[in-house]
Amino acid sequence: MRKKPFIVGNWKMNLTLEEGIKFAKSLKNSLQNKHELMCGICPPFVFLKDICRVLEDSGICVGAQNIHSEKNGAYTGEISALMVQEVGCTHVLIGHSERRHLFGEVDSFINAKIKTALGINLKPIFCIGETFHEREEGKTEYVVKNQLKNGLLGIENNRIEELVIAYEPVWAIGTGKTASPEQANEVHSFIRGFLTDEYGKDIANSVYIQYGGSVKPENTRELIAQPEIDGLLVGGASIKVESFLKIIDATSIQ
Repeated sequence: MRKKPFIVGNWKMNLTLEEGIKFAKSLKNSLQNKHELMCGICPPFVFLKDICRVLEDSGICVGAQNIHSEKNGAYTGEISALMVQEVGCTHVLIGHSERRHLFGEVDSFINAKIKTALGINLKPIFCIGETFHEREEGKTEYVVKNQLKNGLLGIENNRIEELVIAYEPVWAIGTGKTASPEQANEVHSFIRGFLTDEYGKDIANSVYIQYGGSVKPENTRELIAQPEIDGLLVGGASIKVESFLKIIDATSIQ
């Protein structure tokens, strides 16, 4: 039996507070009777408290887009896991390719963030994926395996099930290019195989593996129909509630 799909929208650095609240209210109203999937959104930090208040008791989870690895301290401009949890977040994106490639985040820092999040029962959505050049050179599996090994280093087996893993080929994020459903499923299958080898079949099967990278209403049905794709991490198409709801609707009819 397949898991309920888990669809998450990453707003990145977009929308105003007024737009975000209106979006959250529309989403809440539209999903009241949809129990065949799980849904979440990741607004900017400054919107989190207000969005969490709107979505309280709705079943729609709210995630932060990032955290620091330390719980507190002299880290000007940073936000801790405790802070986002206090305002109502249940999830957090960690290791997104834009954090890796634009802000220089390395695997050891990402690993420390995952441990910090799990330490307070904040669920990480752990992002991995290869660049265009790495795919062209046939290094997809090598890159993905290293990101998994380094990102999950030292995490106890019984905590792995609390993770969501998001496979996002870097060359497909915000470019309009999407990995074909078959390409995406192939990498998801590789990830599942890695988890099976490292943690056993039961844990591997329980972990949600999402696909992200230019997900839109038009390609949702084909992607979510793939046997190893448990959900979607949506970027640009999650900024407008109309397109995000179309993705949710396309997922619901599977």
